[in-house]
Amino acid sequence: MFRSPHTLMVQGTTSDAGKSILVTALCRILARSGVSVAPFKSQNMSLNSAVTADGGEIGRAQAVQAQACFVQPNVLMNPVLLKPNSELGAQVIVNGKAIGNMKAAQYHQFKPGLLPKVVAAHTQLQQRFQAIIVEGAGSPAEINLREHDIANMGFAEAVDCPVIIVADIDRGGVFAHLYGTYALLSDSEKARVRGFVINRFRGDVSLLEPGLRWLHEKTQVPVLGVLPYIPNLHIEAEDSIAAGQFQQRSTDRRCVRVVVLMYPRTSNHTDFDALRMHPDVDCQFCRDSAEFTGADLIILPGSKNVRGDLQWLKDMGWPSLLDQHLRYGGKVLGICGGFQMLGEAIHDPQAVEGIAGSSVGLAYLDMETVLTQRKTLRHVRGSSDAGASTVSGYEIHAGISHGPALERPLLRLCAEGEDTFFPEGAVAEDGRVRGCYVHGLFDEQEFLCEVLAWAGLEQPERFDYLSFQEEQIERLANEVERSLALATIKSLLSLEEALQ
Repeated sequence: MFRSPHTLMVQGTTSDAGKSILVTALCRILARSGVSVAPFKSQNMSLNSAVTADGGEIGRAQAVQAQACFVQPNVLMNPVLLKPNSELGAQVIVNGKAIGNMKAAQYHQFKPGLLPKVVAAHTQLQQRFQAIIVEGAGSPAEINLREHDIANMGFAEAVDCPVIIVADIDRGGVFAHLYGTYALLSDSEKARVRGFVINRFRGDVSLLEPGLRWLHEKTQVPVLGVLPYIPNLHIEAEDSIAAGQFQQRSTDRRCVRVVVLMYPRTSNHTDFDALRMHPDVDCQFCRDSAEFTGADLIILPGSKNVRGDLQWLKDMGWPSLLDQHLRYGGKVLGICGGFQMLGEAIHDPQAVEGIAGSSVGLAYLDMETVLTQRKTLRHVRGSSDAGASTVSGYEIHAGISHGPALERPLLRLCAEGEDTFFPEGAVAEDGRVRGCYVHGLFDEQEFLCEVLAWAGLEQPERFDYLSFQEEQIERLANEVERSLALATIKSLLSLEEALQ
């Protein structure tokens, strides 16, 4: 019997194998069965993050998984978050708060001291919930990362919990992935593996039977389920952007064209999922300025290295295209780091995001920004400045902007739990350029309609993205529930009595 009888860990053969998806599904299946359940990921590397009710920062995947559990996100669910801000380094966030930037080698030396913090966070969750579904990171067979591991088997052994391993058959080589991963584990780690799951299978499952028998004969580990490929499933991505999101979608109906610029350190690209799902919007991501063919609205998203990504925009030739876009009557919107880029200058005197210094901005808004060590983390609500639509979202930024442009705010907001409103964001004098610090704005259907109308869409259709999210989580849970050996899952969690 494992020391953590109500904890189950989902590991994967690769990144994007289906760990986040499977954890989300298990969380919803258990939650709607009456079990109080919470997600957990000891270490996450992602530029998509969320603000918790207790004022901390965690990976967005864990926030979505908390939603699947019908609970509020908490910093305990993701005690270590790494946000890459260069090719070799990242900002390190522990228990929801940034503690500084580290190069990869420096973090590797620092990591052993994080294991007690990770275990403590898991213990606190155990005291609050009946079950914990843990998501691993990458693969447990990454030999170069095995020493001082806190994200996969290192964590599983520290808390003594069982493990299931998932692999994506859609990318090919699923049996090599599963068998190879298992073969590279130590004997004690192999003993923890209680099942395999094959993800994204298309076709007749009976055709897999020879391979399933072979895998069981080689490992003595059962395959607990073959999950089907679910077309057009939308669950927020943990970090990566699928190649298809860069392609213009084909449509016969009148759509407003939105292009989101994707620089090297783009953060929180999930801000634009509501746009991508909207029936009246053709939303695409674009990196290469040579591929830009026009738009009604160009969005500059958040960034984890604002000055570096601003320089990338200049090097790629985007400023001249933005100028042309505005001359032709197009609109530009900046969110968080993208908002800062729209100003006259960005100053980083304390080397918060990179080398200390200043950068000349795009100069569409009469303001400047100074980056600071203290990060603003809060949920906000309010309305657009014209009062035409309600707004809610969250702020995650290290910077303070000032200048005349802020006297024409985009929004009127107050922090969650407070009733004092303050102006937020800015609007250019000609109205064609707007920006603010708030993430998640488009999830509110009223504000989304207002933005689409500003971009040129007549009578935009109302689209309830939050309800759409729920429908997708339920759809995922239903498919997994039909395909997975849930009796074994319940047994691994020692929840047989709770779910009778």
